[in-house]
Amino acid sequence: MTSSARFSMRLEPELKAWLEQEAKRQDRSAGYIAARAIAAQKVRSEARHRVIAEAIAEADKGIFVSEEAMNAWVASWDTDMELPEPQPDIVPEPSGR
Repeated sequence: MTSSARFSMRLEPELKAWLEQEAKRQDRSAGYIAARAIAAQKVRSEARHRVIAEAIAEADKGIFVSEEAMNAWVASWDTDMELPEPQPDIVPEPSGR
């Protein structure tokens, strides 16, 4: 059996009423519903932080597509001369020179 810790919180009356109704609908305790909601929020929050960290790491590489290249590509959409997706044209200077 998984151990658990007791936790209490204050809820607005409307939210408390909803939680109690939802618990009744699911034939579960209000604590179970609240714990599942918190666990789901934990998963979403961790995923969001992971995606942000990955995006920052990618940006720190310093490789980007210029605004000019992006604007030209977007302007070509739905034309007879649609351009291919632009490739990075901003790269960091090689170090050691």
